[in-house]
Amino acid sequence: MSLLVIEADKSEAVYWRDLWRYRELFFFLSWRDVLVRYKQTVIGVAWAVIRPLLQMVILTFVFWKLANMPSDGLPYPVMVFAGMLPWQFFASSMSEASNSLITNASMLGKIYFPRIIVPSSAVIVTFVDFLISAVLLGGIMLLYRVVPDWKIVLLPLFALLALLASMGIGLWLAALNVKYRDFRYVVPFIVQLGVYVTPVPYASETVLHKIVPK
Repeated sequence: MSLLVIEADKSEAVYWRDLWRYRELFFFLSWRDVLVRYKQTVIGVAWAVIRPLLQMVILTFVFWKLANMPSDGLPYPVMVFAGMLPWQFFASSMSEASNSLITNASMLGKIYFPRIIVPSSAVIVTFVDFLISAVLLGGIMLLYRVVPDWKIVLLPLFALLALLASMGIGLWLAALNVKYRDFRYVVPFIVQLGVYVTPVPYASETVLHKIVPK
């Protein structure tokens, strides 16, 4: 029987080599999370379409119909959904990563593998939702006859940037969540507040006009 001793190494090469050795575990956990996410729901993966649509309708009614917020020359539903797409991806990735170590606590205590695999695999689920929402955004743009300019080719780059940013914050929150369970209640509040703080339901030019009036 072999004995595995886990200790801090002077070089990070061993850790990154372990990540490559356990790559199959990463794919397995990612696929498991994708299958389990909507497994016991009645309408299944359709929630990935219904949730952003309902949120778009609510934000459109509150900020466009009631508050009469400008939309920078675009149909308001298109502007809101385009703002929701990266924010929901970032927020969901951060939330899933921050709770991943607590959710998989039973597995972490039984076997050794690089712990970064757990929050990384949790983010894959949100990436699947992001792809579904991106297709839905394309359909909404076709409905309102909105043609994107050449900057749309930069979407994968910004998606990768949002993924890395949410992963970095998610790893930090995951470590804090293990020691201080209060963060499991703080993170949802931050995510909910971020919808209204960031320019999702309103155009960014509105903020600039308030700060620097014409």
